[in-house]
Formats: sequence, C-alpha cells, structure tokens
Amino acid sequence: MLISKNWIIRLLNNAGNEGWSVTDEELDAGFVRVGFETEGYAPIEETTGPLVFGRVLEIEELTGFKKPIRYCQVDVGQANGTGEPQGIICGARNFAEGDTVVVSLPGAVLPGGFAIAARETYDHISNGMLASAAELGLTAKSEGIITLDGEHTPGEDARGVLGLRDTVFDVNVTPDRGYALSARGLAREIASAFGLEYTDPAEAPAVAGVEVGKVASISEKLIDVDLEPSTKAKRFGLRKVEGIDPAAPTPFWMQRELMLSGVRSVNAATDVTNYVMLLLGQPMHAFDADKIAGNLRVRNAEAGEQFETLDHVTRTLLPTDVVIADDNGIQSLAGVMGGTTSEISDETVNVYFEAATWDELTVAKTARHHKLSSEASRRFERGVDPQLVEVALDVACALLVDIAGGEISARGTIVGGVPAREPITMRVSRPSELIGVEYSAETVARRLREVGCEVEIARDEAEVTPPTWRGDLTVPVELVEEIVRLEGLDEIPSILPTPKGGRGLSPLQRRRRAVTHALAYSGYAEIIPTPFMKNDTFDVWGLEAGDPRRNTVKVQNPLDAEYGVLGTTLLPPMLEAVGRNVSRGRRDLALYSVAQTAQKRGDVSPLPSVAARPDEKTLRELLESLPEQHLHAATVAVGKQELEGPFGPGRDYTWADAIQSAQVVAAAAGVRLEVAAAEYLPWHPGRCAALKVNGTVVGHAGELHPQVLEALELPARTCAMEIDLTALPFDAELPAPMLSAFPAVHQDIALVVDEAVPAEAVRRTVEEAAGELLESVSLFDVYRSEQLGEAKKSLAFGLVFRAGDRTLTEDEASEARLRAAQAAEIAHGAVMRG
Repeated sequence: MLISKNWIIRLLNNAGNEGWSVTDEELDAGFVRVGFETEGYAPIEETTGPLVFGRVLEIEELTGFKKPIRYCQVDVGQANGTGEPQGIICGARNFAEGDTVVVSLPGAVLPGGFAIAARETYDHISNGMLASAAELGLTAKSEGIITLDGEHTPGEDARGVLGLRDTVFDVNVTPDRGYALSARGLAREIASAFGLEYTDPAEAPAVAGVEVGKVASISEKLIDVDLEPSTKAKRFGLRKVEGIDPAAPTPFWMQRELMLSGVRSVNAATDVTNYVMLLLGQPMHAFDADKIAGNLRVRNAEAGEQFETLDHVTRTLLPTDVVIADDNGIQSLAGVMGGTTSEISDETVNVYFEAATWDELTVAKTARHHKLSSEASRRFERGVDPQLVEVALDVACALLVDIAGGEISARGTIVGGVPAREPITMRVSRPSELIGVEYSAETVARRLREVGCEVEIARDEAEVTPPTWRGDLTVPVELVEEIVRLEGLDEIPSILPTPKGGRGLSPLQRRRRAVTHALAYSGYAEIIPTPFMKNDTFDVWGLEAGDPRRNTVKVQNPLDAEYGVLGTTLLPPMLEAVGRNVSRGRRDLALYSVAQTAQKRGDVSPLPSVAARPDEKTLRELLESLPEQHLHAATVAVGKQELEGPFGPGRDYTWADAIQSAQVVAAAAGVRLEVAAAEYLPWHPGRCAALKVNGTVVGHAGELHPQVLEALELPARTCAMEIDLTALPFDAELPAPMLSAFPAVHQDIALVVDEAVPAEAVRRTVEEAAGELLESVSLFDVYRSEQLGEAKKSLAFGLVFRAGDRTLTEDEASEARLRAAQAAEIAHGAVMRG
C-alpha cells in the first residue's frame, strides 16, 4: 500500500503524541520492526525558488491558436518585488477569476530540473507558471492546475500548505493482514513500533480531522435491501446525502492524500469513498440516488448476464459473481466495481453511500475471472472489518456535506450483524515456552491489547478475545506470533542448539555414502532421477501381469498425466537420461543413482479425524497402507568404457562391466556377492546375471534386451545393473584382513571344463578346497581352441598363498593347489592342464 509519511505522523500526533516526528529511515525501520517489509520509499522531489499562492484577477481568452489558451493576470503580492499583477500564459480550463492557485515564479526549479523563466509565448510574455500536481511531483499525471479553497494570502510560500516536504512509502502488506491496507491499520503498527499512544480513527474519527457529531443516527429504514444467503455477504449498509452541489471541487488536502496513495481524483462523492477506504480500510461505493429504482437486491448473477462496469467494459457474468441490483437491473459488481448506469455525474445532487462486508473467496474469484483487480477487491479478498460499516457511512456523509453541502438523511438501511469473536484461551507462559525468551504477564497483556484484543488474565491463563478486524487470530500460536512480532524478532538471541550425543550416521546412511563414493570413484557420474515413471513402462518392457514390479503406487494429481506412477525400479528414468544424452551427441557415458523406490502395500488408506490423535489400530492401518520404500543402487552404461586413441583401440562397455559395478557396490556395502546366470527383463536372457547374497536374489546386472532398447531408441548393447541395498545384510561377511610379514607364494592353475560350466562356480570350488593358506584367487584368462575340444574352455586362475606364522614353502602351496584341482574335477569334471 502507498501511504505518505505525513499522514501517519498526523494521525499519531492527533492521538496524543503531539510533536512526534520521525525520519524516513526510522519509519522504514519501524515498519520492518513490526513485520512489514517496504518495497521502498520516495521523497517528493524538492521544488526550489519562489513557489507562492496567487489569486486570479483577470482571464483573457486568446484566439487564433491551435488550442484554447488563456492569458491571466495573477496577484502574487510582493513575491515578484513590485506588487503588480503577474501576466502568465496557461492552457488549463479548471479555474476561474477569483480562484486561489499555485504560482511558480521565474527563478523556481520544479522536479525534474524544470527551470521557470520569463519567456515570450503566444504573442505574450509569460512571467511564471500556474502549477499542477504533476509538475510539483505529487502524482504522475494530473488534469488541470491546483486550485485551493480557504483563505490564502497572495505571495505567501505554498510549500507548507501543499505538503511538498513528504515521503511516500510502499508497504508490502501480506494477505493475512488486510487491516493494514489502511492508514488506520498502519498507524496502529507504527504506534507499536515506537511505543506511542494510539487512538483508533474508527472509534474517534476526530483523530483523522472528521467531525461526525452532526451525523444523526438512523431513525427509520431508507429502502429495503434483500441480502440473499447464497451470496455469503455478511453485512450491507446504505445512507443518503441530499441536495449536494455537484460542481463542488474536492479540497486539495483530500486530493493530495489520494494522489500520494496512487488514486485518481474524480469528483467529490467518489473521492470521499476512496478517502474513507484509504483511511479506515472499508471500501465504499457512491450511487446517484435518483438513478436507483425501487429497492435493492444482493444476489448471484445469472449465467450470461451482461453488465457494463465503470471502466466502460461490458462483462459477461457467471453465477458465482455477486451483484447489487435494483428494479432496472444490475447496478454494481459487488466488492469489485460499480456500473455506468448509476455512476456519479456532473448533475448528481442526491447520493447513496454503500458500505458492505463481502465474502473474501467470492470477491477473489470474481476479480480474477474478469481480470478486474481494484483497490476495493484487494481489501475484500483479505478480509474487511465488519464493524466498519456504520462508521464508514457516517464519515463519508460528514465529509461530503463539508465539501459539497447538502443534508444527511436520517433514514438508512443496515442489514446483517457483526459476528461475535470467540475468546481464545492461552497459557501466559506459552510465548516464553515456544520462543525461549521470558515474556512477563504484563508484556503479554500489553502487546495483545495493542493489536486490539480484549485480555483477561487469571493465574497462568489468559482469555483473549481478538478484535473484529483480525480474522487471522484464531489459535494461541497466532497470539504468540503477535507478541513476539511486536516485542521484536531481533530481541530473540541467536543460540545454537547443543546436539545430543549419538552414534553419528545410521548403518544405512553409512552404506549409502560408501556406495555413492565407490561408484563415483569407479568412473560413474551420479544423476538424481525423478521418482515418477511412464504409465506404460512395464508394457514396453513386456513384463508379465503378475510381476511384482507392476505393483506401483498411482499419483492422484500427477504433474504430468503420462508420468502418473511412482517407480518400483530406478532404471526407467535413468534410461530416459541416457536417451537424452545420446540424442544430443554424448555416446559414451556411465551413470549411477542411489535413490528410493516405492512399492504399493495397500489399496485403501484410512482417513482419521484431525480433531484427536488416532487410536493404535488406526495408526497401524495407516502405517501398513504406506508404500514399501527400499533404497536401490543402479548403473547404466553405453558406448566406450575405454576411449580409443594413440594408446589403443579402446573397449566397449559389456555385461561384465555391469556385473563389476555390482561387485563395487557389494564391496562398499561389506557383503560377498554371488553371481549366477538368469533370465529377467529388461535384461538380455543370455547376458543377464542374478546378484545374490546368502542365496537371496538382491539385484540383476548385464546387457539390456534388444527389443527394449529398440522400443526406447537406445544404442545396442546398453548395459545396466540394479541392486536393492535395503535387502543387503548389515553383518559384514568379508573376513577381516590378516596382515603377515612373511612372503607370499604365487601359483597358477588352468582347468578345462565344459562351456556350460560357470567360471564363478569353478572359482568358488577352488577357493573352498585350497584351504586356509589361500589368500586370494582370481580368474585371469579364458582360453578356447580346437585342441581343447568342442564346447570346452580353459579357465586360468591366479592363486596367492601365504602363512601368517612362517615362510610358506612351494611344496605346501603345490599341495593346496592340487587339492583345489581335485575338488574341481569332482564338482565340475575339470581337467587340469599342464
């Protein structure tokens, strides 16, 4: 909200803080101190040199030019050094002989560096300029020059009366504090920020310079107003002022406040409604009473009904729009904008003032649908004090009569009452408990009364009744927020919490970190895949209907309708990432991810009441209905594992690299991984390995199925691995390393077996049979030839033997090697090569 500093100071001075003032910087800090950020502030640019009052003595209409021009004789007293009338050229038409105007004499410099000097124009010498509000920096645009009522001596300096030494603040009012979209609300906040007395202008309009004593109470009904329940309107008030002067100009002091608040001056009646809105926060509307036929009806619009608003746009209404209608039709779009049929004109002598309290959500929907955000709708959307209806009508009537004469009718209409606020019970110690700062009972009561609450304290319990304008105060914690806000957030000490002693990361967290580091060190790049996957992913893969991976959790309101399920595997989004990279020219890449998957456990989830804690049975049902979430690790690789160059032809990623990435994960997790051939989509049936721990399958690795790759438009021989980290045991199976100072004995063994015998099975047999002296065994060569025979292969293993207590002999190592060969012969039909 735009508001001038002087308006706030004037309200607070009149409230018992006479002589109080503040700098721009201090006022800005004051707003921030009570929780209102400002978008900035801008002082009115200074006018230097002679700027005085003048009285128009004579006007000569000049003819023969393209536009109407006037040559005026203006009395500026002794300000020109001679006392003679000053001849000034002016094109404005909004003044007459005898009017008091503002004159910038030669030597004055207006905002923007516009220097005033005597100059010849339109065949006359113009010795100065009659100033408009825009030329003095009060507004961006104005129609006509400034004219003033009251007694002002010609030649007297005009700056004080015009209020040119002022600053406009742009206060950012949050949606829950609609009361602050008014001088009334912001003055209350500044009073709290600086510890000042505060008197509410709604309770004592004299604080704002408005005398309402002459406004008689309503003695009889003005007209009938039917407030239909479907509109959700809370209150509606109507008063009448009769016999005003339609030509009466709005006084400059009111125009000034409107201009500095960003509101254009229109006419006296309309300006009064806007001024009351800015002062109290109650939007109003002025109807030409003679154009209203019969009684009023507040109703919902009919679908397709047409209505022309004051901006001269014909709008097609919806049944959700609320309108004010008379016997002739719609007269106003409630809470948003009036209509052209009954707007105030130059002939208006009788005025209806309307003030109401509309439903916040209804006004918001109407304003957004019609793209018609107004100053009124901004306030109604945030909530308006329902208690303001009567006082706003009284203030508006008093102001209009002071400006344009006329008589306030004793008749009026008020429909609807002010809903009573329910008291809130809060422990006095509650703010101290939540914030960690000691707030005394006196502080709690004082701060809550500052925001308008009624407070009664008995022992440690406070009964707080919020004011009608604070609809956002409904629970104790919101009262605590008000106390802390007004006491100052900067008064809360910054104390770092003392951590409790613990064991650090959980085992699963340590495992996740170890796996992540191991894969990164192995050359894989991490990506964070989306948890969602395409609805038809498993159809593309060709999974059977009963496959557990199809047991997905559906998202009720997905961001993308095609991605409406949570993934039971990490591969779908990772394969999409590979596809994007390949399509953009990146053909050699290896990616990994460690993230959670989700598998549905129940179709229905209970919806317990929020009024109380659910019982144990409901809690158990809730927990059992949650998806089962396991932590998975996955890798996907395509292209070259070793890039070609001067050092060699390079090497492609193969199924063996995918299995090796699983071994890297297993080593980081501290488990021993068993590898066995498997058929498991989306992997190639002949190049897929099941990953087992203690005989339980925990994942798969290998080359992806060609049909899947073709459907996803991925390169041939793309490899992938996925392993369930949650399924891995936490008791490490790897033996603790034994360090020995004695030398090792290296021996090799080559075993010829059938092609169908897995090399891993032979390696395990050799490892088990070689005995305790064997330190490690590794496959280093696979050889096939005609000499070996058809469907035969030779597996060459490197064996390392070492004793912990002595130097091992070659004979001991050879004996263990021979036992391993014999065991392989029995188990796999292996024949040892020479």
